[in-house]
Amino acid sequence: SEIIRDNPGILDCVKEGIGRVMGMGVPHSKRLLPLWNLVFPTVLHGILHYVISSSVQRLVLYLLRRRNNGSPKHSSPDSQADAVQSMLDAYFPELMASFAASLCADVLLFPLETVLHRLHIQGTRTIIDNTDLGFEVLPINTQYEGMRDCINAIRREEGTMGFYKGFGSIVVQYSLHAAVLQITKMIYSTLLRNA
Repeated sequence: SEIIRDNPGILDCVKEGIGRVMGMGVPHSKRLLPLWNLVFPTVLHGILHYVISSSVQRLVLYLLRRRNNGSPKHSSPDSQADAVQSMLDAYFPELMASFAASLCADVLLFPLETVLHRLHIQGTRTIIDNTDLGFEVLPINTQYEGMRDCINAIRREEGTMGFYKGFGSIVVQYSLHAAVLQITKMIYSTLLRNA
C-alpha cells in the first residue's frame, strides 16, 4: 500500500514504546501523545465504568429480587425440580443484573471511549477500512493535543454523532449477549418443566 511508506524493523515497536512512555518524539510521528497524557482519560473511563456498572447492577438485582419475592413459589414434591428452580432463582437475576449493568455503562460511556480510542491510536502506524466505500483503507491523520482538544474537534468537525461512530458493534455485542441469556433461561425453564 502507498499509505505505508517504510518497513518497520523488528525492534521498532520496542523503541517506539519506550519513546512513548518517556514522552520523547518518535521519528515517524510527532503526533504521538506520551502515555502520561493518556493516564487521566483512561483512569477516568475505568472508574466511571466501574461506578456506573456497580450502581446499575445493585439496582437491577434489588428490583429483580423484590419482584421474585412477591411472586408465588412453585410447590413441587420433586426435589430435582426444586433444585433447578432454586438455581434459576439464584443465578438468573445476577446474570440479568450484570448484563444490564454492562450495557448501561457501555452505552453511557461510549462517547468517552471514542475519545479515548482516538487519543490512544493517534500517531501510530494505523490504517482503517473505509466502510463507506468498502475497497480502500484510510490512514489516521489526527493531531489532537489532548482530551479537551479531541472532544472539541469531534464536536466541531463531525457533530454529536461523531461520538457514536462504531456504536453498531455495541448493538451486535449486546444482542448476542441477550440471545445467550434468553437461551440459558429457556434451557433452565425446560429442565424445570421436565423434572
